[in-house]
Amino acid sequence: MFQDRQEAGQKLAQKLKPYQAENPLILALPRGGVPVGFEVAKTLKAPLDVLVVRKVGAPWNSELGVGAVAPGVQMLDEVSLHILDIKPASMKHIVDQEIQEMNRRLHLYRQDQAFPALTGRTVILIDDGLATGITTRAAIESVKKLNPAKVILAVPVGPAQTVRTLKKLVDKVVCLETPSPFYAVGSFYQNFMQVSDEEVISFLTQAAKILKSVK
Repeated sequence: MFQDRQEAGQKLAQKLKPYQAENPLILALPRGGVPVGFEVAKTLKAPLDVLVVRKVGAPWNSELGVGAVAPGVQMLDEVSLHILDIKPASMKHIVDQEIQEMNRRLHLYRQDQAFPALTGRTVILIDDGLATGITTRAAIESVKKLNPAKVILAVPVGPAQTVRTLKKLVDKVVCLETPSPFYAVGSFYQNFMQVSDEEVISFLTQAAKILKSVK
């Protein structure tokens, strides 16, 4: 469906062009959302920043998301915990580990620079795709705490049910494709190589230079 995250970002940027006049802030979820967000920021001539969110996995399978953490937000999905018979208290050490990793990445990517003021701004929240939506929900809640005027969620691909659920939490969802059946996000990309920390930093640096050159 998409050759890579760059192509997905370019296609997403075309759908987001109407928001260029609102001087939006592009907030990408590292790591995979950053190459997508970079293409959007470049097209919209908008600043690019990152919002670090970490999935909280089940004790026996870290890939099975039962919660998420974001700046100022800790979220556990009660339905998932009930189905899997997981006691919330048993998740504390996993949550603490993910908070520690979130803070490590925040420091690495942002070098302790102050987070941009979101009050009254249009924020476009970007990832490379949706699955269950738990990490995205945490990201949305984190952003909303900072009083933006508008929150737009933009992703290349996601399951229709997740998109419907998240539509209730933001002002607008822009999702290019909602294929069914839906498998892993990576199955809809020809190239879905893992994005490194160094690449995230490089994209942020490039975006800042591009923005400075057009101002």
